[in-house]
Amino acid sequence: MARVTLLESVHSPDDLKKLSAEQLPGLAAEIRDFLVSEVARTGGHLGPNLGVVELTVALHRVFDSPRDPILFDTGHQAYVHKMLTGRRDFSKLRREGGLSGYPSRAESEHDFIENSHASTALSYADGLAKANEVRGQDDRTVVALIGDGALTGGMAWEALNNIAEGKNRRVVIVVNDNGRSYSPTIGGLADHFATLRMTQGYEQMLDMAKSAINRAPVVGPPLYEALHGLKKGLKDAIQPQIMFEDLGLKYLGPIDGHDTAAMERALRRARDFGGPVIVHVLTQKGKGYAPAENHEEDQFHAPGAFDVATGEQQAKPGVKWTSVFGEEMVRIGAEREDVVAITAAMLHPTGLAPFAEAYPGRVFDVGIAEQHAATSAAGLAMGGLHPVFAVYATFLNRCFDQVLMDVALHRQGVTFALDRAGVTGDDGASHNGMWDLSILQVVPNLGLAVPRDATRLRELLREAVAVDDGPTVVRYPKGEVAPDIPAVGKVGGMDVLRRPDGDETPPDLLLVAVGAMAPTCCEVADRMADQGIGVTVVDPRWVKPLDAALVDEAARHRVVAVVEDNGRVGAVGDAVARALRDAGLDIPVRTFGVEQRFLDHAKRDRILEEMGLNAQGLARSLTETVSRYTEKTLEDEPA
Repeated sequence: MARVTLLESVHSPDDLKKLSAEQLPGLAAEIRDFLVSEVARTGGHLGPNLGVVELTVALHRVFDSPRDPILFDTGHQAYVHKMLTGRRDFSKLRREGGLSGYPSRAESEHDFIENSHASTALSYADGLAKANEVRGQDDRTVVALIGDGALTGGMAWEALNNIAEGKNRRVVIVVNDNGRSYSPTIGGLADHFATLRMTQGYEQMLDMAKSAINRAPVVGPPLYEALHGLKKGLKDAIQPQIMFEDLGLKYLGPIDGHDTAAMERALRRARDFGGPVIVHVLTQKGKGYAPAENHEEDQFHAPGAFDVATGEQQAKPGVKWTSVFGEEMVRIGAEREDVVAITAAMLHPTGLAPFAEAYPGRVFDVGIAEQHAATSAAGLAMGGLHPVFAVYATFLNRCFDQVLMDVALHRQGVTFALDRAGVTGDDGASHNGMWDLSILQVVPNLGLAVPRDATRLRELLREAVAVDDGPTVVRYPKGEVAPDIPAVGKVGGMDVLRRPDGDETPPDLLLVAVGAMAPTCCEVADRMADQGIGVTVVDPRWVKPLDAALVDEAARHRVVAVVEDNGRVGAVGDAVARALRDAGLDIPVRTFGVEQRFLDHAKRDRILEEMGLNAQGLARSLTETVSRYTEKTLEDEPA
């Protein structure tokens, strides 16, 4: 009979609490082996989870989840939490029907929040603690695990300010300090934590300072004041946690986050304190797997499938949209010294690393602080530069007010490069970039470009940075770039990608292809042409403002359809329909886009197929539409 491993014996936090302290190192080793072997097959967030094994074990041994909610900020370090709460089937991790890569309320009662945008967990914790207070549940503790990188976000400090106010609210904030977010954490806060990491012996140093002062000859107030100032300065220099205590938060640490016994002692002290406590924990991202520990770029933050023995990731063919952007930024930077770049702790993921290597003084990493990044970009533009803020489309949502009021209102020349726009798939609901084409439609003075291929990305990026009297946006998807689609003609500033054969007047359908949906639209046109339906496919290139030639082109067709990988409400399709109405054209318009709901994780192609946004589904729907309106037109014509 095969021996049951320690990990196999743990199905819930209650099982975990039954293990002895001597068994925990063995359990941690089994967890790390499991993580490496499973993520090697599926891809996923490996480095962050290897770094929080002992920490997560300690949390579940000290606190009583879900009675004591454990909140993860961000959720990409929750794999160990999933394993300890009964979820060990990682065979379809981040795939359709499998485990989410983040906490998921649908998966477990132990998952309270699933929004994987950083710097939010402390605000949830503040609200839950206040709810406990109002309901008289003073025996419950709210636990928030936040990385030092997420503390660069302003929202976290707004929450800390409020948490500190509740002296009797039981909130334990565990700061997982590994010196990194995706890449090394930057800024004054990072320096602060670095000081803490290097001065764990501050108490002994302070005792030495006190002894020196006490032995000094007393020659009057000036010497005493100087020595007292030295004492205070030494304390401030080697006890920088005073910042948290000045906020009114009790501070414990720094503590070795890979020492389960030490972690448990600290967490019990924090739990029993009865008020808000910060527990500062030092961990190593990628702990226990040499390729992750030694990977300088991001310590295997989120690798694809890889070879366990070597750590080598499986090479994926094709050129990535992100790489095309990064390469063109380097070329633009060589031509224009006024072009600078901004990243919100995502230098490598957004493709700005080559630009930073070529022009190190012209890249600004502001930490996980998208709001600040947008307004700082406005300031850079006011100062005579042209900033390019490269950010995932889903994270643009966080700085909408700044785009609207700080950049657009002031008509500043700032370019936003939106990576991973549209349906991203694997990372689930919080990471799909399916909102930007809608929310940006309402911003005055803003131009919005959507390239269909690599050549258009290069062209449109250059056109965007040439604008100096208002914000511009260039958005492009995740993954590989499809082959270039050459234009067969021009209408105004739009590219014509397909025209009907012959001199048919009017053609049946004008198909407006938005960005990465262009290859699909061209295939739709080819399928419909085989059915004798005349289709014109145009790529607007700039979808805000719409080209005036679009109205004239629409007037030549019986039906207009718009296809985009954004939510349907208020996006390009609605803008086209509005433009035709405003021009007095009574032409039927069909809009095809992403259903306005939070999407389950699955591959991009599978999600688009499910919603009928693949070539087969669109061709079927549009053929029925054209037939219906053609028949109606014939019926309405006089005999």
